[in-house]
Amino acid sequence: MAIPASETVVFGIIGAGTVSTLHASAIRNCSEARLAAVADLCEERARKLADGASTYTSYHSLLERPDIDVVCVCVPSGMHMSVCMDAAQAGKHVIVEKPLEVTLEKADAIINACDAAGVKLGVIFQLRFLPDVGAVKETVSSGTLGKLVMGDAYVKWHRSQDYYDSSDWRGTWQMDGGGVLMNQAIHHVDLLQWMMGPVDSVFGYTATLVRERIEVEDTAVACLRFTSGALGTIEACTSAKSGVPARLEIRGETGNIVLEDGKIVLWDVDNVSQPAFEPVDMGSGFSDPKAITSVGHQAQIRDMVRAIKENRPPAVDGHEARKAIEIITAIYRSARAGVPVKLPV
Repeated sequence: MAIPASETVVFGIIGAGTVSTLHASAIRNCSEARLAAVADLCEERARKLADGASTYTSYHSLLERPDIDVVCVCVPSGMHMSVCMDAAQAGKHVIVEKPLEVTLEKADAIINACDAAGVKLGVIFQLRFLPDVGAVKETVSSGTLGKLVMGDAYVKWHRSQDYYDSSDWRGTWQMDGGGVLMNQAIHHVDLLQWMMGPVDSVFGYTATLVRERIEVEDTAVACLRFTSGALGTIEACTSAKSGVPARLEIRGETGNIVLEDGKIVLWDVDNVSQPAFEPVDMGSGFSDPKAITSVGHQAQIRDMVRAIKENRPPAVDGHEARKAIEIITAIYRSARAGVPVKLPV
């Protein structure tokens, strides 16, 4: 279902919670896109986000509109499957917030439904679209760092008890799919495997140390062995008194690179100068999820528009997004069983 290059791609948003504002801003900042409708059970919330676009309290009514080409799915994670499958059956392309779903089985159901319907599926991992991150990926993939030896992700953030109490789905296995790993650290789990390659096995510990009235972890650590033989770690929490920028470290025999919140802060690569880019203000969610800007979402919305017009897969499709879920699932299984877990799970 390609769209001519000269035509505007029409979007609808399903779910008008916090993250939907990033989608709305991204669509409005894309010259080739237009936001036509918003659906949310709360009419007032939908109307505020829509800012003049049509609103619905039933997303099925939005899906019935023949002019809408793409839907952004911004409902709680554990509802992604039902909404995405309905959208695919209605012939709409889908771009869904991370995680794709809270289990591998549900993620696979979405992928299969979109494939069967012939619609495109994109999943928000906006850090991949930042210039510094792209340059690091290109450098690693080219072999410039030589043999990779270590890859580490550190997401030591703060989320208050009020954050978890603000919605009854937060901090539940059914709707959140996990805690800091599945909700916050998943972006850097994705970047870690994107840079370092597939994971062979993991050993993890998870705990709920500070936050109350949640079923899931607020603190987690894991050791990883990549299929290349390199080793790595993931450390993540929302239990700390205050947060710090998320950090990704890639180390090879001929170079070390460190990113903080998607910006290069260490470049120590033999015979290669650090690339320079115009500063990009993406904000940081280490203490406030509302502090993130829509810059990364804008790039990903533009990629979805181009994917539709060029009839190609989005840069982060369902198969790519599934990889981080599989790693996190393996860590959870290891933490419960107290043994290493091999991938695929």
